Amino acid sequence: MLKFPTTSLAALTLALTGCNSAPQRADCPAGQVCLEYGNNSEPQTLDPGKANLVDEASIIGDLMTGLTTDGPDAVPVPGAATHWETSPDGLVWTFHLREAKWSDGVPVTADDFVYGLRRTLDPKIASIYAYLLYVIKGGQAVNEGKAPLDSLGVRALDPRTVQITLEHPAPYLPELLKHQSFFPVPKHVVEKYGDGWVKPGRYVSNGAFKLAAWRLGDRITVVKDPLFYDARNVCIDRVNYYPTPDVVSAERRVARGELDINTRFQSNRYERLKQTMPGVPHTDVSLAISYLSFNTRDVAAFRDIRVRRALSMTVDREFITAKLMRAGQIPAYSFVPAITANYVKDGPRLSWAGMPFAQRQTTAKALLAQAGFTAKRPLKLTITTPNNTDTLLLMEAIQADWRAIGVEVKIEQNESGVAFNAYRNRDFEIGSMSWYGDFNDPVTFLGLFKSDTGAQNYGDYKNPAYDALLAAADQEADAQTRAGILARAEKLIIDDEATIPIFFVVNRNLVSNRVTGWTDNAPNFHRTRWMCLRK
Repeated sequence: MLKFPTTSLAALTLALTGCNSAPQRADCPAGQVCLEYGNNSEPQTLDPGKANLVDEASIIGDLMTGLTTDGPDAVPVPGAATHWETSPDGLVWTFHLREAKWSDGVPVTADDFVYGLRRTLDPKIASIYAYLLYVIKGGQAVNEGKAPLDSLGVRALDPRTVQITLEHPAPYLPELLKHQSFFPVPKHVVEKYGDGWVKPGRYVSNGAFKLAAWRLGDRITVVKDPLFYDARNVCIDRVNYYPTPDVVSAERRVARGELDINTRFQSNRYERLKQTMPGVPHTDVSLAISYLSFNTRDVAAFRDIRVRRALSMTVDREFITAKLMRAGQIPAYSFVPAITANYVKDGPRLSWAGMPFAQRQTTAKALLAQAGFTAKRPLKLTITTPNNTDTLLLMEAIQADWRAIGVEVKIEQNESGVAFNAYRNRDFEIGSMSWYGDFNDPVTFLGLFKSDTGAQNYGDYKNPAYDALLAAADQEADAQTRAGILARAEKLIIDDEATIPIFFVVNRNLVSNRVTGWTDNAPNFHRTRWMCLRK
């Protein structure tokens, strides 16, 4: 038995007593309004040009403001720009900036936007979202190192006027400009500190809040920026963002009043939560899809469409959504959510979608046998997944589905940031991910499969016919014709079994009844500047 000195035993007793007492809400300075925000995972970065995860974007969107920004309902509203004009051909957009300051008091100018856009496309930055900026004239050439940064189609006409010239008309540009990859960057700070500019004490922002502290594994703290152009209408004085990968623990923290918001809850607990925490669980159909990606670059078996089809056919989407998830998720036999704007009413579906599940299993076994995988020589694979509860349940169900057709499956769990680093570096065989639309248009989903997308084309899908259709859609002015072209493109990736769509996501947030200003919306963007707390 271990023995402790008297003083250590006393300290241990106090520690244990503390563990058994009711958890306390973080102290809030007298007279201030403090929001405690469960944000799912630990961010890897708060650099707008390097961020990738939704949980990073949630914080960056409070710290930084683009030319446009999210209204309470996630519809784009004027941000750093008060208004703008578009040329008759839709190619030249001129934005007029409001008078604003960085959190260190330096004026925000058009040069900061030019610098930020060039920086996102700079090959040295290796931004995973650089492809989004290919809509800007010269963007792809700059990102591929084929043209200098100053050749990019963005100019500062004067300190408060930014002009962006596009490769093709993009009426959804105000939606795009809300995305962090289009945000300004404080040139005077970045050039002083380099990549270290994002550390507390150095981070300079132009949004409603400024970075106060980052305690790794504990919390990120931001405080209201009095220099923000609309500071008088910002109610919240401080926000603590906590990583909350254990959603059941986070649920209890919300119930105790320790957290005001948590950005996820365990899906199959929805009915229970409605009874135990009335008004707190919020669900609505999301502009998002849950899917699996094949590493076709390194796993030879996945280059065989018979293998990909067999695996996709035998995922029991109806069981997963109705029996496992149980919060309103919709089985996915396509990739673009039906609620997406600027799209056809009834898009393409997987050719075998209407086949009974038992027949799909029989067909899948035959396809695997044709590809050389039998009981004597089974297909063996590993699913790499983030370690949140819902995803693990989902992967265990898929593991059982595939074992039923003779596939040997292992599950490898990682913290979210580690898992996505593995996906980006192709250090996986099958990856589990969800894609939340960056803007409300089919291109945010279909763009993932372009051959020049880069790291986020996790399956390395390459099809010249597909690329040609997306290019044709970019040049098409008629909205209905464009939607039809995009539907033909989706049919290609569906017919090629480029990925395994599982279900269309439902947003699942826990929001205390004390929180005001929260508006449910499909993109699931909620900026803290619009919120407040009842006493």
